[in-house]
Amino acid sequence: MRSLSDKLARRWKWPAIAAAAVVLIALPQLLANAYYVQLSILILLNAVLAMTFVLLLRAGMISLSVAGFWGIGAYASGLLTVKTGMSFWLSVPLALLVTAGVALALGSLICRYSGLGFIIPSLLFGLIVPLVFGTFSWFGGYVGLLGVFPADSISLPGGLTIDFIAPESQYYLLLALAAISVVVLLAFYAAWTGRTWRAIGYSSKLAESVGVNPFRYRLGAFVLGAVIAALMGAFFAQYQSNILPDTYGPMKTITVQVFAILGGVGFPVVGPFVGAALLTLMPEVLRSTGNWEPIITGAVIILIVMFLPHGILGSVLPRLRRRDRHKVSPSAESAAGDVGVENAPPSEAAS
Repeated sequence: MRSLSDKLARRWKWPAIAAAAVVLIALPQLLANAYYVQLSILILLNAVLAMTFVLLLRAGMISLSVAGFWGIGAYASGLLTVKTGMSFWLSVPLALLVTAGVALALGSLICRYSGLGFIIPSLLFGLIVPLVFGTFSWFGGYVGLLGVFPADSISLPGGLTIDFIAPESQYYLLLALAAISVVVLLAFYAAWTGRTWRAIGYSSKLAESVGVNPFRYRLGAFVLGAVIAALMGAFFAQYQSNILPDTYGPMKTITVQVFAILGGVGFPVVGPFVGAALLTLMPEVLRSTGNWEPIITGAVIILIVMFLPHGILGSVLPRLRRRDRHKVSPSAESAAGDVGVENAPPSEAAS
């Protein structure tokens, strides 16, 4: 029997989603300041990158390669536009294909393992990617790839043209790409793949005992996360116009993980957004404190980790702890859902 809070969460789920969509669409007009719009762009970008970390975490993988794939997407799209004069809209799918190929090759080697067997190779990959971009002059070296043009303008019926020069138009471009990423992620979470990732994350051996191939599903999650990160990289390349290799190092991946963990990994979409908003806006709010800002920010992060161990949303909302009230173990619950056992507890919603 569902608790009252669970019933209220389900009842208000879609109205809350609609309200959030309205706010996000109207945000540039509400802010009426280019600087704040640019901060909103950074929050959205960081949130989607954090969602890819949560995706891999649900499948039992702690990846340190998110920034590497972000960089591959940025460089692949940027090089295609700068070196060949290709349209941004054509470069994006090609960049995603390149990234998917790299992720498939790497994942075929490391997704067979979990724990340190996966973490260390992903860390090495995250270290090698910016090193390669900085070493070879064809990528621009450590000076970076300069002069990446913004996305090509779009002509609409009636003689209307949308260009992507102003921060507001860049925000709406990113919002559209982020919406596509979220829809894709939620579709996978709601399908049997999401339940399978859950089962593997709880116990890969138990999932394997009921016929699940952990390697195949881990590889699928790995490639999907890489492609979404590359999509954000392609946007970031044309948004920044200059691509620097050091931007895509492992420290960015660690920052992305902090976004996801502070927001709450039990909420794969809203959690990363909350964490990204908090840590992107906090330095701006504390800018007047000068040299105290990093100290205060670090103290806030430590306090959140200590007193809100499930993240902000996971500790405030009781829904994340719903599984603890079941008498069956989480591993058995997930495995039961995967093989279609009757009367198995419903899997956790993916919002």
